[in-house]
Amino acid sequence: MTATLPLLAPPRLSLRLFAVWRRNFFVWRKLALPSIVGNLADPVIYMLGLGYGLGMLVQEVEGVPYIAFLAGGTLAYSTMNSATFETLYSGFSRMHVQKTWEAIMNAPVALDDIVAAELVWAASKSCLAGTAILAVIALFGFAASPLALAAIPVVFLTGLCFAALGLIMTALAPSYDFFMYYFTLFITPMTLLSGVFFPQGQLPDGVRTVAACLPLSHAVELIRPLLLGHVPGQIGLHLGVLATITVIAFWTALILTRRRLLN
Repeated sequence: MTATLPLLAPPRLSLRLFAVWRRNFFVWRKLALPSIVGNLADPVIYMLGLGYGLGMLVQEVEGVPYIAFLAGGTLAYSTMNSATFETLYSGFSRMHVQKTWEAIMNAPVALDDIVAAELVWAASKSCLAGTAILAVIALFGFAASPLALAAIPVVFLTGLCFAALGLIMTALAPSYDFFMYYFTLFITPMTLLSGVFFPQGQLPDGVRTVAACLPLSHAVELIRPLLLGHVPGQIGLHLGVLATITVIAFWTALILTRRRLLN
């Protein structure tokens, strides 16, 4: 049935995607502790190192201590990284190297369900990592407000957004080396422009206009105020942009994956 599906057809999903999600979870569970520690260590080191290091030079940013300002950006940044790495390297391994996706399609599971399962699994994994980082942030006293808990669904949506974008690269990649272009030309510049480490108001006007359109900027604009105990401004706009990018990017990734595996 999937083989005859038109290339541009909307996603046709079923509950079987959760069986694929469950399979990925069971595989990950064998190495859960090293995975969590790995996802936790890097952003926490950056937050504490830059927060206390530069924090000695920059006492306050936007009226809060620099490390508290950095905490929200770090949570958004680490969520992006976790979802991106999962869809690029692990997803590419399952699709191209191990041929796991093709093996699963021998069962009554459609390719659409497999790609959707990869999307949800990457978002789930990034949400788990983000929740662990949020716990560390709260432990250090940088998320004292109960509003910080509202950042968890935002983290999941952010994971979905960057997982969908990552799946596009996975569908296009001929090898692992291809992913360096994505990180160098998109992920790294976006990290520097999206208000993770410093306010976007410091950027030139033209650059700030472009930066405001980046998905990570919208994630930061939602997560940082919540950690500081404030209700974010323009919530509907930020959520809408992240959700729209997720839907468009997932559909694009699905089209490219169909072309790669079914034609």
